[in-house]
Amino acid sequence: MNPKDKLIEKFRILPAQEKALKHLGIETIEDLAYHFPARYGDTASASTIANLEKGQNAVISGTISGLKTKKAFRRKISMAEAVVTDETGSVKVVWFRQPYLAKMFMEGTQVRIEGKYSEKGFSNPKIEPAPTLFNKTSPHSLYPVYPETRGITSNWIYHAVKKIMSRTLLDTLVDPIPEEFLKKYNLPTLKTALVWIHAPHKIADAQAARKRFAFEEIFFIQLERQKTRVLSRERAAFAIDKKFEEVESFINRFPFAATNAQKNSIEHILEDFRKGYPMSRLLEGDVGSGKTAVAAVAAYAVATSKPKNQNFGTLQSAYMAPTEILAQQHFESFIQYFKHLPINIALITGSGCRKFPSKLNPDGWTNISRAQLLKWVANGEISMLIGTHALIQKSVKFKHLALVVVDEQHRFGTAQRQKLVNKSEITPHLLSMTATPIPRTLALTLYGDLDLTLLDEMPVGRKQIITEIITPERRNTAYEKIRDELRAGRQLYVICPRIDEPDPAKELAILAKSVKEEAKRLKKEVFPEYEIEILHSKMTPAEKEHVMLFFKAHKIDILVSTSVVEVGVNVENASLIIIEGAERFGLAQLHQLRGRVLRGNHQPYCFVFAEIKTSKTVERLRALKTAKNGFELAEFDLKQRGAGELVGTKQWGLSDLGMEAIKNIKMVEAARLEAGKIIERDPHLSQFQLLKECLESNSQRIHFE
Repeated sequence: MNPKDKLIEKFRILPAQEKALKHLGIETIEDLAYHFPARYGDTASASTIANLEKGQNAVISGTISGLKTKKAFRRKISMAEAVVTDETGSVKVVWFRQPYLAKMFMEGTQVRIEGKYSEKGFSNPKIEPAPTLFNKTSPHSLYPVYPETRGITSNWIYHAVKKIMSRTLLDTLVDPIPEEFLKKYNLPTLKTALVWIHAPHKIADAQAARKRFAFEEIFFIQLERQKTRVLSRERAAFAIDKKFEEVESFINRFPFAATNAQKNSIEHILEDFRKGYPMSRLLEGDVGSGKTAVAAVAAYAVATSKPKNQNFGTLQSAYMAPTEILAQQHFESFIQYFKHLPINIALITGSGCRKFPSKLNPDGWTNISRAQLLKWVANGEISMLIGTHALIQKSVKFKHLALVVVDEQHRFGTAQRQKLVNKSEITPHLLSMTATPIPRTLALTLYGDLDLTLLDEMPVGRKQIITEIITPERRNTAYEKIRDELRAGRQLYVICPRIDEPDPAKELAILAKSVKEEAKRLKKEVFPEYEIEILHSKMTPAEKEHVMLFFKAHKIDILVSTSVVEVGVNVENASLIIIEGAERFGLAQLHQLRGRVLRGNHQPYCFVFAEIKTSKTVERLRALKTAKNGFELAEFDLKQRGAGELVGTKQWGLSDLGMEAIKNIKMVEAARLEAGKIIERDPHLSQFQLLKECLESNSQRIHFE
């Protein structure tokens, strides 16, 4: 049996079941083996049949027999019927409209029944198998309960796992984790871990198995990242020989005094530039911490350097932003940074191209044709090109691309970033930036191929956001305070968790305000005298850009939006933000949202509206007022609510087990340490063939002798 064998080749699987399995991410033998139980039931906690009470929910465990199908209610409704027996008696069990259940269990199978007991027995109870999986001579009371979906039950998965976990198969497994690591960190072997996670004798066995598989997942991620990191040093890059003193005059022109964190970041970048191999650095910092200024210094160092063996021309930089409005904003920012220098800066987006300076207006930019811009970029006349995804199109060619800056890097896939890096024969330096605060463990795991730099200081003079937690009874008081600020000429963001009201016919009503209805309510009942518009993800890019430009021009007073409001969008006059249904957001995301009002000179306010008043919720939200920065909040959320509450976890590609593992800094550091040792010693893994195969075969983890 091959780990990459399709399940459909080994089992009789109906089309509906195949679709359900794909929904669960199960297509191969390996997928099934790594589909771990969500929890474990315990037959020891079951009631005896003799002690059942009518009308009560109960759990029983026993032997099933008398399985058959029949028609009920004048032969219109199909059903399954059986009898369950324990040492104290028997009880009848029926399932209406589920006749297939009679074919899923064999006579004499041990089962667990959970449901409401009546004088006629159990009607439509939940049924699960309850024997040991692999050790028939030593039965125990724990049984696995698997994540399931419509069309595939935990019971089906149970039997499928039992089939592939035959003793012959287990005995031929080869463990990809080196034996020395298993002993060092007291981890079970692959064979033992698979048995323990699918059929534990005790909960401690399952926990030990989960620890091993968590280590395995983090270890392989680290191995791949560390390999990328070390092999990148074998490639040549433009050596940019700049000292801090040579960029200091540029830094002194900032409209604010550079923080120590910014100066340290610049020192790290210049040091990387001098090494001769490509820099790969991630710059993390809160909204308003000055990441763009650091990127500008890096671009300045590049633009004032000559290509090797040339005393003319300059090296080039490319700056990729996730949206047009952000790309335009960065273009305007870079003009302010570089307008005193003879440096050409250009913008390329889906809407058109611009160049600074303009021949007709040396202090401003001009629209130019795409063909003309591409020609100037290709011959090296444009020192800095700022843009959206348009930058990675094949038609965009550089002459001496030495630096790539990716803003809000999590918004781009690895392949997109790589396309930009590959636009030069000589590998450019890469500076990724993000305002998304993530815990240190996650950063160490996901960005193992990058050097991490934190901007953990705010520029001097930046006003602190006054944050208020507003419970329902204080809503009107908050509105009056907001009205005072609106009268003074300020603008307001209102963030809602959803776009539309729920359809009662299709889903349960959820107590969460929607953008569309809240905008109507505010206009009718609260702020009728002000211009109100909406913004959400279902709008086209052109519609979103139109609304944001109108808001920036103060043609809109109140913008009601989902969390789609762009990170980094600069609306200096918007000093107020309301966040509705705050308990539905992670703390790091709330921190990012309130950062929208940190752009101007006016006192910023954030009103966190919570509908749920439990002490735990209020305590969580109060952390917004006490935490020093977004990274502290991300760590707090990780401990309080788990990894699933962090911003954007789905796109990080970690399993639920992996996301839980990042709570354990010791495990992450151990996996990183061991992976690093292997790669430093043998970056091509020529002495670790099994590990090499695992990485090359898309993380295939099950191998046989």
